[in-house]
Amino acid sequence: MSTNPGFFPHLSVDCVLLGYDGEKLNVLLVEYGSELDTEKFSSQKLPGSVIYDNEDVDDAAERVLYELTGIKNIYMKQFKCFANPDRTKNPRDKYWLENAIRQKIGRIITVGYLALLRIDKKGPQLSKEHNATWCPLDELQSLAFDHNLIIEDAVKQVRKEIEMEPAVLFELLPKKFTALELRTLFDMVHGVKADVRNFHKKIAAMEYVVPLEERQSNVSHRAARYYRFDKKIYNKIHG
Repeated sequence: MSTNPGFFPHLSVDCVLLGYDGEKLNVLLVEYGSELDTEKFSSQKLPGSVIYDNEDVDDAAERVLYELTGIKNIYMKQFKCFANPDRTKNPRDKYWLENAIRQKIGRIITVGYLALLRIDKKGPQLSKEHNATWCPLDELQSLAFDHNLIIEDAVKQVRKEIEMEPAVLFELLPKKFTALELRTLFDMVHGVKADVRNFHKKIAAMEYVVPLEERQSNVSHRAARYYRFDKKIYNKIHG
Protein backbone atom coordinates (compact mmCIF):
# COMPACT_ATOMS: atom_id res chain seq x y z
CA MET A 1 0.00 0.00 0.00
CA SER A 2 1.15 3.57 -0.56
CA THR A 3 2.36 5.61 2.35
CA ASN A 4 0.08 8.33 3.64
CA PRO A 5 2.43 11.10 4.87
CA GLY A 6 -0.37 12.80 6.77
CA PHE A 7 -0.45 10.17 9.50
CA PHE A 8 1.88 8.87 12.15
CA PRO A 9 0.89 5.22 11.60
CA HIS A 10 2.15 3.58 14.78
CA LEU A 11 0.51 5.80 17.39
CA SER A 12 -3.21 6.28 17.93
CA VAL A 13 -5.70 7.66 20.43
CA ASP A 14 -8.84 5.97 21.75
CA CYS A 15 -11.51 7.85 23.68
CA VAL A 16 -13.53 6.25 26.48
CA LEU A 17 -16.61 8.33 27.27
CA LEU A 18 -18.55 6.93 30.19
CA GLY A 19 -22.05 8.34 30.50
CA TYR A 20 -24.72 7.84 33.13
CA ASP A 21 -28.36 7.99 31.99
CA GLY A 22 -29.93 7.73 35.44
CA GLU A 23 -30.20 3.96 35.27
CA LYS A 24 -27.06 2.51 33.73
CA LEU A 25 -23.44 3.37 33.09
CA ASN A 26 -22.77 3.45 29.36
CA VAL A 27 -19.83 3.77 27.01
CA LEU A 28 -19.88 5.60 23.69
CA LEU A 29 -19.12 3.40 20.67
CA VAL A 30 -18.94 3.88 16.90
CA GLU A 31 -19.50 1.38 14.12
CA TYR A 32 -16.95 0.25 11.59
CA GLY A 33 -17.07 -2.28 8.80
CA SER A 34 -15.27 -3.55 5.70
CA GLU A 35 -14.78 -6.63 3.59
CA LEU A 36 -12.21 -9.39 4.10
CA ASP A 37 -11.91 -12.27 1.66
CA THR A 38 -15.28 -11.25 0.14
CA GLU A 39 -16.89 -11.51 3.57
CA LYS A 40 -18.58 -8.37 4.80
CA PHE A 41 -18.33 -7.66 8.50
CA SER A 42 -19.17 -4.90 10.93
CA SER A 43 -18.40 -4.31 14.54
CA GLN A 44 -18.17 -1.59 17.15
CA LYS A 45 -15.21 0.15 18.62
CA LEU A 46 -14.20 3.13 20.70
CA PRO A 47 -13.88 6.47 18.90
CA GLY A 48 -10.22 6.45 17.88
CA SER A 49 -7.72 7.04 15.12
CA VAL A 50 -4.05 7.32 14.31
CA ILE A 51 -2.75 10.87 14.76
CA TYR A 52 -1.65 13.38 12.14
CA ASP A 53 2.06 14.11 11.82
CA ASN A 54 1.58 17.73 12.80
CA GLU A 55 -0.90 17.45 15.69
CA ASP A 56 -0.53 17.09 19.43
CA VAL A 57 -1.91 13.87 20.93
CA ASP A 58 -4.45 15.83 23.01
CA ASP A 59 -5.61 17.64 19.88
CA ALA A 60 -5.94 14.31 18.09
CA ALA A 61 -8.26 13.01 20.82
CA GLU A 62 -10.48 16.09 20.52
CA ARG A 63 -10.54 15.82 16.72
CA VAL A 64 -11.38 12.12 16.79
CA LEU A 65 -14.19 12.59 19.25
CA TYR A 66 -15.79 15.36 17.21
CA GLU A 67 -15.35 13.67 13.80
CA LEU A 68 -16.71 10.31 14.92
CA THR A 69 -19.37 11.30 17.44
CA GLY A 70 -20.20 14.97 16.92
CA ILE A 71 -19.30 15.74 20.54
CA LYS A 72 -16.88 18.56 21.33
CA ASN A 73 -15.76 20.72 24.24
CA ILE A 74 -15.55 17.71 26.56
CA TYR A 75 -12.74 17.57 29.10
CA MET A 76 -10.77 14.36 28.56
CA LYS A 77 -7.55 13.23 30.16
CA GLN A 78 -5.01 10.57 29.40
CA PHE A 79 -5.30 7.58 31.71
CA LYS A 80 -3.13 4.81 30.22
CA CYS A 81 -1.00 3.76 27.28
CA PHE A 82 -1.79 0.43 25.61
CA ALA A 83 1.17 -1.17 23.84
CA ASN A 84 0.62 -4.92 23.71
CA PRO A 85 2.17 -6.27 20.47
CA ASP A 86 -0.97 -8.35 19.89
CA ARG A 87 -3.32 -5.37 19.72
CA THR A 88 -3.69 -5.83 15.94
CA LYS A 89 -3.59 -9.63 15.76
CA ASN A 90 -7.21 -9.95 14.62
CA PRO A 91 -7.10 -10.11 10.78
CA ARG A 92 -10.36 -8.18 10.43
CA ASP A 93 -9.18 -5.36 12.66
CA LYS A 94 -5.82 -5.18 10.90
CA TYR A 95 -7.40 -5.23 7.46
CA TRP A 96 -9.84 -2.46 8.40
CA LEU A 97 -7.06 -0.31 9.86
CA GLU A 98 -4.70 -0.76 6.93
CA ASN A 99 -7.50 -0.04 4.50
CA ALA A 100 -8.48 3.09 6.43
CA ILE A 101 -4.98 4.61 6.48
CA ARG A 102 -3.73 2.88 3.30
CA GLN A 103 -0.54 1.64 4.88
CA LYS A 104 0.79 -1.65 6.21
CA ILE A 105 0.63 -1.84 9.98
CA GLY A 106 2.48 -4.01 12.44
CA ARG A 107 2.49 -2.84 16.01
CA ILE A 108 0.42 0.19 16.99
CA ILE A 109 0.41 1.90 20.39
CA THR A 110 -2.64 3.80 21.59
CA VAL A 111 -3.09 6.48 24.23
CA GLY A 112 -6.33 6.08 26.15
CA TYR A 113 -8.42 9.13 27.03
CA LEU A 114 -11.21 9.18 29.58
CA ALA A 115 -14.20 11.45 30.19
CA LEU A 116 -17.34 11.31 32.32
CA LEU A 117 -20.63 12.99 31.51
CA ARG A 118 -24.38 12.86 31.96
CA ILE A 119 -25.99 11.47 28.85
CA ASP A 120 -29.10 13.62 29.10
CA LYS A 121 -26.85 16.63 28.68
CA LYS A 122 -24.72 15.55 25.71
CA GLY A 123 -26.57 12.69 24.02
CA PRO A 124 -28.50 14.69 21.38
CA GLN A 125 -25.21 15.79 19.79
CA LEU A 126 -24.25 12.30 18.65
CA SER A 127 -23.29 11.95 15.00
CA LYS A 128 -25.32 9.62 12.76
CA GLU A 129 -22.55 9.26 10.17
CA HIS A 130 -20.61 6.67 12.18
CA ASN A 131 -23.60 5.31 14.09
CA ALA A 132 -22.32 6.62 17.38
CA THR A 133 -24.37 5.06 20.15
CA TRP A 134 -24.36 4.63 23.91
CA CYS A 135 -24.00 1.02 25.02
CA PRO A 136 -24.63 -0.11 28.61
CA LEU A 137 -21.48 -1.58 30.11
CA ASP A 138 -23.32 -4.73 31.14
CA GLU A 139 -24.38 -5.33 27.53
CA LEU A 140 -20.99 -4.99 25.83
CA GLN A 141 -20.17 -7.49 23.10
CA SER A 142 -16.73 -8.26 21.72
CA LEU A 143 -15.28 -5.00 20.36
CA ALA A 144 -12.51 -4.27 17.88
CA PHE A 145 -8.84 -4.52 18.84
CA ASP A 146 -8.38 -4.54 22.64
CA HIS A 147 -11.16 -2.03 23.26
CA ASN A 148 -12.93 -4.24 25.81
CA LEU A 149 -9.74 -4.18 27.87
CA ILE A 150 -9.38 -0.41 27.45
CA ILE A 151 -12.92 0.11 28.74
CA GLU A 152 -12.29 -2.25 31.66
CA ASP A 153 -9.17 -0.31 32.63
CA ALA A 154 -11.03 2.99 32.25
CA VAL A 155 -13.67 1.86 34.74
CA LYS A 156 -10.93 0.80 37.16
CA GLN A 157 -9.42 4.27 36.79
CA VAL A 158 -12.77 5.90 37.60
CA ARG A 159 -13.05 3.78 40.75
CA LYS A 160 -9.60 4.90 41.86
CA GLU A 161 -10.45 8.54 41.24
CA ILE A 162 -13.69 8.26 43.20
CA GLU A 163 -11.80 6.81 46.15
CA MET A 164 -9.43 9.78 46.11
CA GLU A 165 -11.97 12.40 45.03
CA PRO A 166 -15.61 11.41 45.76
CA ALA A 167 -16.86 14.57 44.04
CA VAL A 168 -16.20 12.87 40.70
CA LEU A 169 -19.26 10.68 41.23
CA PHE A 170 -21.59 13.68 41.51
CA GLU A 171 -20.56 14.97 38.08
CA LEU A 172 -22.75 12.21 36.64
CA LEU A 173 -25.85 13.16 38.62
CA PRO A 174 -28.35 15.98 38.08
CA LYS A 175 -28.30 18.95 40.45
CA LYS A 176 -30.94 17.31 42.60
CA PHE A 177 -31.08 13.56 42.95
CA THR A 178 -32.61 10.82 45.08
CA ALA A 179 -30.78 8.36 47.31
CA LEU A 180 -31.78 5.63 44.85
CA GLU A 181 -30.17 7.48 41.94
CA LEU A 182 -26.96 7.90 43.91
CA ARG A 183 -26.94 4.26 45.03
CA THR A 184 -27.67 3.02 41.50
CA LEU A 185 -24.75 5.02 40.14
CA PHE A 186 -22.51 3.77 42.95
CA ASP A 187 -23.49 0.18 42.15
CA MET A 188 -22.86 0.68 38.43
CA VAL A 189 -19.40 2.18 38.89
CA HIS A 190 -18.21 -0.34 41.46
CA GLY A 191 -19.90 -3.38 39.99
CA VAL A 192 -21.53 -4.29 43.31
CA LYS A 193 -24.97 -4.03 44.85
CA ALA A 194 -24.80 -1.91 47.99
CA ASP A 195 -26.93 -2.74 51.01
CA VAL A 196 -29.77 -0.20 51.11
CA ARG A 197 -29.67 0.43 54.87
CA ASN A 198 -25.90 0.77 55.01
CA PHE A 199 -25.90 3.04 52.00
CA HIS A 200 -28.40 5.41 53.64
CA LYS A 201 -26.07 5.53 56.66
CA LYS A 202 -23.23 6.34 54.30
CA ILE A 203 -25.20 9.21 52.76
CA ALA A 204 -26.06 10.57 56.21
CA ALA A 205 -22.35 10.65 57.03
CA MET A 206 -21.60 12.74 53.92
CA GLU A 207 -22.02 16.32 55.09
CA TYR A 208 -21.78 17.56 51.52
CA VAL A 209 -24.85 15.52 50.44
CA VAL A 210 -27.55 17.90 51.63
CA PRO A 211 -31.19 16.72 51.99
CA LEU A 212 -33.81 19.01 50.48
CA GLU A 213 -37.39 19.63 51.53
CA GLU A 214 -38.48 18.82 47.99
CA ARG A 215 -39.70 15.34 47.09
CA GLN A 216 -40.58 13.56 43.88
CA SER A 217 -43.95 14.30 42.34
CA ASN A 218 -46.27 12.34 40.05
CA VAL A 219 -44.77 8.96 40.95
CA SER A 220 -46.66 5.74 41.60
CA HIS A 221 -44.52 4.85 44.60
CA ARG A 222 -43.72 6.69 47.80
CA ALA A 223 -42.20 10.03 46.85
CA ALA A 224 -38.48 10.06 47.59
CA ARG A 225 -36.62 13.02 49.05
CA TYR A 226 -34.21 14.93 46.86
CA TYR A 227 -30.60 15.68 47.77
CA ARG A 228 -27.99 18.01 46.35
CA PHE A 229 -24.21 18.03 46.30
CA ASP A 230 -22.76 21.04 48.14
CA LYS A 231 -19.37 21.79 46.64
CA LYS A 232 -18.48 24.44 49.25
CA ILE A 233 -18.97 22.00 52.13
CA TYR A 234 -17.07 19.36 50.17
CA ASN A 235 -14.12 21.68 49.58
CA LYS A 236 -13.97 22.58 53.28
CA ILE A 237 -13.79 18.89 54.19
CA HIS A 238 -11.45 17.75 51.42
CA GLY A 239 -9.75 21.08 50.81
